[in-house]
Amino acid sequence: MTTHEIKDLTIIGGGPTGIFALFYAGMRGATAQIVDALPELGGQLTALYPEKYIFDVAGFPRVLAKDLVRNLTEQAAQFHQEKGIPAHLGQRVVGLEEHDDHLVLVTDTDRFPTRAVIIAAGIGAFSPRKLPQACAEPWYGRGVHALVSNPEEFRGKDVLIIGGGDSAFDWCAQLRDKAKSVTLVHRSDRFRAHAATVSEVQAAAALGDGRVNVFTFHELEAIQGTDTITGVTLKDVKAKTSKDIPCDVILPMLGYVSDLGALLEWDMNLAKDEIVVTTMMETGRKGVYACGDITTYPGKLKLIAAGFAEASIAVNQAVHHVYPDKKVAPGHSSNLAIFGQKDD
Repeated sequence: MTTHEIKDLTIIGGGPTGIFALFYAGMRGATAQIVDALPELGGQLTALYPEKYIFDVAGFPRVLAKDLVRNLTEQAAQFHQEKGIPAHLGQRVVGLEEHDDHLVLVTDTDRFPTRAVIIAAGIGAFSPRKLPQACAEPWYGRGVHALVSNPEEFRGKDVLIIGGGDSAFDWCAQLRDKAKSVTLVHRSDRFRAHAATVSEVQAAAALGDGRVNVFTFHELEAIQGTDTITGVTLKDVKAKTSKDIPCDVILPMLGYVSDLGALLEWDMNLAKDEIVVTTMMETGRKGVYACGDITTYPGKLKLIAAGFAEASIAVNQAVHHVYPDKKVAPGHSSNLAIFGQKDD
């Protein structure tokens, strides 16, 4: 098991709130790092809707989710230009140990000594639900994609999307101008997606040109191919009949399984799998703070905008905890020497 060098702050979660917390730690002159279970930074923005616009981030009339993640990462990276942004990805947290003068965050492979912890874990560690059909398992990573990070990968291909929620319909709408064809398959005719997106996809399917197809009351039965996927067999669950269609790529959009895991055992104030925090983002355990969607308090809003504000509070309090001589209030960024200004 690898033990990393000690940091002032370790941030659990690499979503927008966690990345902003990393920037704010740098702004306060603290050493910091991100630990996240997902393979990429961005949290739900990257995993669920990178191509969707967000309209309620201050200063942006609208911004693509993936562009917001890129901008946040660039903002945080200004304090880490030589070694790159300190993010340890694909790390599932399993414990938190106390030592004489610091904590140690433990994952399934590594140990991260730290003087304080900031939990910005969103809905917790989450992973995509897998297809239940045994025929799909050998194709994960070579034709079955649980996450979509680069839509250009699917240009000119026959894409099969399985699911009936927002992610399924969003990707169907976003890929139909890139892919050779997009086929959406769902076990019923009841969808959990926004009505406007459902109507858009159904209208495209009604054109009958084969670019967009929607099969309700169908499920995956078999996958054809040797080294790559060449086609699939779909089963009509009502008529008990089967049909073969060409397919290069399968995108299961079946939702995510979230899990707070070891965090539930950390002696924090909890309510229905959420962390109850004070106005200073304290969790009830010394040296551990929290911000973002994982927290709750009277009047709580689960918004990115609120998460940014909570991250700044959590970081300032954590820095003051680590360095009691440092003021909690950072001052205005336009006057900070760390940004090359005259007054600090």
